[in-house]
Amino acid sequence: MTSLPASAWNGRFAPSPTGDLHVGNLRTALVAWLVARSHGGSFVIRMEDLDALVARREAADGQLRDLAAIGLDWDGDVVFQSDRSELYQAALDHLRAHDLIYECFCTRKEIQAASQAPNGPQFEGRYPGTCRDLSSVARSQRRQRGRPPALRLRSQRTEGNVEDLLCGTHTFPVDDFVLRRNDGVWAYNLAVVVDDAEQKVGTVVRADDLLASTPRQRHLQELLGLPTHRYVHVPLVVNERGERLAKRDGAVTLNELLAAGESTASVLELLTASLGEGVVRRGEPLQAERISREPWVFRPWNNGKPPWVVVGRWTSPSVKDSWTRLHESLSSTTMQGCGSASFSNPPPSTRMLPSAKRSPKKGFIRCGARKSSGSKRW
Repeated sequence: MTSLPASAWNGRFAPSPTGDLHVGNLRTALVAWLVARSHGGSFVIRMEDLDALVARREAADGQLRDLAAIGLDWDGDVVFQSDRSELYQAALDHLRAHDLIYECFCTRKEIQAASQAPNGPQFEGRYPGTCRDLSSVARSQRRQRGRPPALRLRSQRTEGNVEDLLCGTHTFPVDDFVLRRNDGVWAYNLAVVVDDAEQKVGTVVRADDLLASTPRQRHLQELLGLPTHRYVHVPLVVNERGERLAKRDGAVTLNELLAAGESTASVLELLTASLGEGVVRRGEPLQAERISREPWVFRPWNNGKPPWVVVGRWTSPSVKDSWTRLHESLSSTTMQGCGSASFSNPPPSTRMLPSAKRSPKKGFIRCGARKSSGSKRW
């Protein structure tokens, strides 16, 4: 891995601007930033705001403030997916030109019923291909019913592998997944593939609930002639019941923890220690395979009791020297051309940022190796 160019480690963080980031989101952002910066890669921020019904601009601004408050910086303007429809359309046109798209008129209820049939797909949620080979007459009849069609990929495979730097090798089904919803909103799998390629991302760091969707995205990269990436899927943060951490669980956002008496530095220390003992080492690039593969169990501040976590043998947060230790751990690694946040003095939690510039523009899969290729762009 030491022979890889810095660009192979270019990273990103891509939240949905629907509310405040909780500690799970901040933890993933920290890992993505550390992986990129400690290897000399660039780091960019992308707001996945395609669904106008839930995305909010003020939420995006608040998320950027929280990232800056824990010392994370980024290169260039923040990218908003809602500004990038032309890029997604170009990818769709390429696939259509190669007969790799078809209209789907199925409702969710119909898909669910088909998947539960005796001869239905064995993987829950997998599209059974109902509309894949409709005749022109059948398609015309369905259009006349007035339900707009979604657009699906005519997949050329039924399964694919993902080789993850942390989670190892896994095989998952690849179905005819949606590229554009029937309400005209671009689907996540298309947008993320186009955006990661256009932003020159080399290593994708994200939560491991997205591990199963990665073979779909790798297949789409192949069909569009885009380079593939290296992946690090970080275990989720869960509550004491083993459920994915949510804001309803208590004080889980940075502002809530600060209001409960924590400092920005202690929250950063909490996040860093949750990765496992010895993961962040002075003067060494962060090695993803050292991160704990167990979900981080987080007990939010409740009734005057401080947060308590379980990760390996580490059971309580330390508040000492977190900024200085992170700064020292990165000080001797290659950072040329990237810029880095200075941790010698932690930025105040109330640091304000101008509004981000817009460029024109219930189960968990537990982490348990590794392949990359590239090809010309469409």
